[in-house]
Amino acid sequence: MRNSKSERAGYWFIMPWFVGLLLFTIGPMLFSLLLAFSKWDIITGVKSIEWVGLDNFKTMFHDELFYQSLKVTFIFALVSVPLYQAASLLIALMLNMRNKGMKFFRLIYFMPSVIPAVAASMMWIMIFNPEYGILNRALAFFGVQGPAWLQDPSYALGALIVMGLWGIGNTIIIYLSGLQGVPEELYEAANLDGAGPFQRFFNITLPMISPTVFFNVIMGIIGGFQYFTQAFVMTNGGPLNSTLFYNLYLYNKAFTDFEMGYASALSWVLFIIILAFTLLVIRSSSMWVYYQGDNEKD
Repeated sequence: MRNSKSERAGYWFIMPWFVGLLLFTIGPMLFSLLLAFSKWDIITGVKSIEWVGLDNFKTMFHDELFYQSLKVTFIFALVSVPLYQAASLLIALMLNMRNKGMKFFRLIYFMPSVIPAVAASMMWIMIFNPEYGILNRALAFFGVQGPAWLQDPSYALGALIVMGLWGIGNTIIIYLSGLQGVPEELYEAANLDGAGPFQRFFNITLPMISPTVFFNVIMGIIGGFQYFTQAFVMTNGGPLNSTLFYNLYLYNKAFTDFEMGYASALSWVLFIIILAFTLLVIRSSSMWVYYQGDNEKD
């Protein structure tokens, strides 16, 4: 028999979370869905909201900056997601070695990921400075003339991608935890069979940490398509819109041009894009993600 008093206490404990979900997540989402089909300048109050139907979505088809922001975001996501995953896994493999002082190196690699994005962006602005930046000074030491990284449309997006490698500590830690969960007896059996390091990696390590890879890829896709802070602080979309990320363009439409209806429509398009790519990875996971109980079920 259920204890109704305990149930009521449980409901009271989850009530703050549930109210927060309604007020700060579901409520704003429903309001933005309404605004996506409306015109509103956010300054004159909610009474000035004007229903325009599909006009906001039709405007996108003739908006050059919409296509430019999509292009920049897709390039960034397609390059950064596999690059960051590969780099994180490689570093995690090295940090998984049982050598003296390894805890110190783990701390060193993780520390940049806890630095606030704005502070890290200001630091990288100085690193990328074409005149006194440490990067161009290092290149000059080898006789290479460094470019104006953030002021050159040919290099600005690439500079932001390279900068992202500095903050992959969270992904490294997740990969490291996955690697430490691989049973040692599998490696011992592989060594007895004469398997080399590459064979052990592709036949043992990678399948065993595939759920971890799956999680990191999903989070990487979501983060890649929502990239904003660094571009806002460092380039503000320039030069020549070469770093005009989708989220930055959305922000400008909402809080610079005060076109909240159009910005809401842009946000729902972004939601659909992220949802589509996430579902694509989830649907494909059955072909490459291995779970320990799969063989037992078969």
